[in-house]
Amino acid sequence: MNPDTYSSSPRVIIIGCGSWGTSLSSVLIHTASAVTLVGRNPEVIDDINSNHRNERYLPDAILDPSITASEDLAVACEADLILFVVPSSATRATAEQLAGLQLKPRAILMACSKGIERGTGQRMSEIIAELLPTHPLSVLSGPNHAEEVSRGLATTTVIGAQDEEVRSYLQRLFTSPTFRSYTSTDLTGMEWGGAIKNVFAIASGIATGLGLGDNATAGLVTRGLAEMIRLGTALGGHPDTFVGLSGVGDLIATCYSHHSRNFRAGISIGKGNTVQQTLDGEGMVVEGIPNCQSIHEVARRTGVRTPLIDSVYSVLYEDKPAADALQELLTRAPRPETEG
Repeated sequence: MNPDTYSSSPRVIIIGCGSWGTSLSSVLIHTASAVTLVGRNPEVIDDINSNHRNERYLPDAILDPSITASEDLAVACEADLILFVVPSSATRATAEQLAGLQLKPRAILMACSKGIERGTGQRMSEIIAELLPTHPLSVLSGPNHAEEVSRGLATTTVIGAQDEEVRSYLQRLFTSPTFRSYTSTDLTGMEWGGAIKNVFAIASGIATGLGLGDNATAGLVTRGLAEMIRLGTALGGHPDTFVGLSGVGDLIATCYSHHSRNFRAGISIGKGNTVQQTLDGEGMVVEGIPNCQSIHEVARRTGVRTPLIDSVYSVLYEDKPAADALQELLTRAPRPETEG
């Protein structure tokens, strides 16, 4: 790699002051010259700057004093690396705002949110590339619970980029004794896997909330993986990606961990709470709920068979009782496990 292409100690801007953005700031502060979180909540901004904490989103974490926060998106003009860690529904608006600024020509853009845009069916990196087409593009995905990353627990992730130089550069920035990065060129597979697994985490939570047991949950998760591969490959992803960290790895972490908002939301719905009651109780974005709608739309357009996605959709958007939906799913007509 040409050492002059990208800064060996870059200035990093992380757009989004939630739990994941805050955790990533702690990962990058060891390789970056400066890390600034950008958000909208003045109380969170002040907490980070004054107390080196983010009590609202990551209450147990103590941040490096050199990590700063700002409400001004214009600070991105000085960045060598810009991370999009906003809810997936806000990615387009954020990219539009950045497109109106004078960013550094070689500033690398990284999509760190997992979702599919409703209506367009676009992945987060596709939205960013559409609005900021001249910048190097990358994706970060994997089994990465913010709560554990912030505590320095061992974590693996995948960095996706088409450009080999960008992949190698970012891998160095995102590698530490407790944060191990792998690379991929399959952005499509990485992003579809990361988005779809949230829907299956809701299904896993519903099964847990209903008390269906480990056998049923394991069956749902495994059939979810088969569905992920079926839909994801139809959309251009590589099969190997879905059995890697950004596919099955993320699926396992999200479908069984109480750190997962989607799993917790499913438990709440399985216990009889409405979707709105569940969202009110969570107090943060549950990506699997809006993304179930956008993923369901894409699946119907492609004609791929997605019974588990359809079942979760019926609970979230057609008011079908969760017990009825899962009972129908588990009692469908018998069929071979693998398909030709």
